[in-house]
Amino acid sequence: MSAIKTTKKKKKTKKKKTALVVCRDRKEFWTTQAQFWQWAREGIVTKTQDNPLTGTFNREHEELMVLLSNTVLNLAHPNHMREALLSRRMGMSGK
Repeated sequence: MSAIKTTKKKKKTKKKKTALVVCRDRKEFWTTQAQFWQWAREGIVTKTQDNPLTGTFNREHEELMVLLSNTVLNLAHPNHMREALLSRRMGMSGK
């Protein structure tokens, strides 16, 4: 009985990325509809068409914003990223 249970392990299903987002530099990437609508509610993305669900970023360099340890960084400014990573490494070495 236990052999049957182990062979029927639940497979992780990939989330379907069915929403297309177009960056300011004309690059495109696919994301989930849930993430797309979250960005739309926050005013980050504006819906442009259906089938496929498509939108564009509202602000310049919005696609380059990342979150690292609760600090929002802009990848368009490499010095900011470098300094934040160095600061994080220094903080972790003291622990």
